[in-house]
Amino acid sequence: MKYNYQARTKKGVIQTGIIEASSREAAAILLRKHGLYVTILEEVAAPPLYVKKIKIFERISQGDIVLFSRQLSIMFKSKVPLVEALRVLSTQTRNSEFKEKILELSEEVEGGTSFSGALSRHPKIFSSFYTAMIKAGEVSGTLSGSLEYLAEHLEREYHLTAKMRGALMYPSFIIFVVFLVLALMIFFVIPNLSEVLVETGQELPTVTKVVIGLSAFLREWGWVLILGVVILISAGFRYYRTEKGKKFFDKIFLKLPIIGPFLKMINLTRFAENLSTLISGGLPIASALQTVGEIVGNASYKEVIFEARDKVRKGEPISSVLARAPEVFPPVFVQMTLVGEKTGTLDSTLMNIVNFYKKEIDRTIDNLLSVLEPALIVILGVIVAGLMLSILAPLYQMIAF
Repeated sequence: MKYNYQARTKKGVIQTGIIEASSREAAAILLRKHGLYVTILEEVAAPPLYVKKIKIFERISQGDIVLFSRQLSIMFKSKVPLVEALRVLSTQTRNSEFKEKILELSEEVEGGTSFSGALSRHPKIFSSFYTAMIKAGEVSGTLSGSLEYLAEHLEREYHLTAKMRGALMYPSFIIFVVFLVLALMIFFVIPNLSEVLVETGQELPTVTKVVIGLSAFLREWGWVLILGVVILISAGFRYYRTEKGKKFFDKIFLKLPIIGPFLKMINLTRFAENLSTLISGGLPIASALQTVGEIVGNASYKEVIFEARDKVRKGEPISSVLARAPEVFPPVFVQMTLVGEKTGTLDSTLMNIVNFYKKEIDRTIDNLLSVLEPALIVILGVIVAGLMLSILAPLYQMIAF
């Protein structure tokens, strides 16, 4: 938030201006640290209501976190003090919500809180993995290296997510076109042509009768079906947000053909990379597993990882726990983990696993796209052609006779 201020210097000179801080108290403290004694401090007039509504939809994206980490890494490496670096970054970010959070971080750090402690107060923005890496860097005196590694790690995660979204763009567009064409055919084209066919009085083929009947049914009761689908999807999302529902759906997702193996590769990659990063950063294996378990997306993997954490604390190796869950951790993964434990190179072995699965993910995406795109186009063509033939064939017969 921004505040208009009037303050006096130690020499009694009056200064006015605008200061940006997370709260009125924070603004006053900040001015006092600069040798200014506040006489007037007023919040800048609130923006119009429609601007506030837009701000609700302004979320802090993964891209914002990546850019923040990269810039902070560079500034810290250039010996810029952390508080000053955070203030500079707050002025550069375009996301007003993120700007406020960065300002809060700078104020907390300036007030004596450790950087990792300040980050831990914003778990919706900075994951426990992020905070753990920063804490490890603070303890070992390698905060600059931790920031640089985090920036690279988050960029890899960001590019993986962006690639998956990009891969779904074209198929999603084709599916949208399919539904659009079907809607136009059912609600506009078929009703007009069916009137002509009915007026002729000739016996219509069974396929044509079915298509005309389906069109009439959807025009009459389509809204009920749409409402039912919306309610069903909403109920499904609400159930998925519960712990029981998430476990149920996550298990189903992993068993789906094509999608299941792909999701397993993504979860295995993220598990291995995050665990390797935390171990190489100096965290004990049990603590690293705790952090990885908190940030992993799939409930099935979360359950196994937390079990591994508990067993490791009792002295059992990770590989033996993972071996008891072959439905989520394949034998090859378990075997390589076992080798890493025996040779004392678990972190580097896990990174080898990451490199292997990343290549498999890229190959799978390319293969799926090469098959999916033409298949969807063919399906669209067959549906449209089938609907048109079912209606036009009787018309051609009528014209022929």
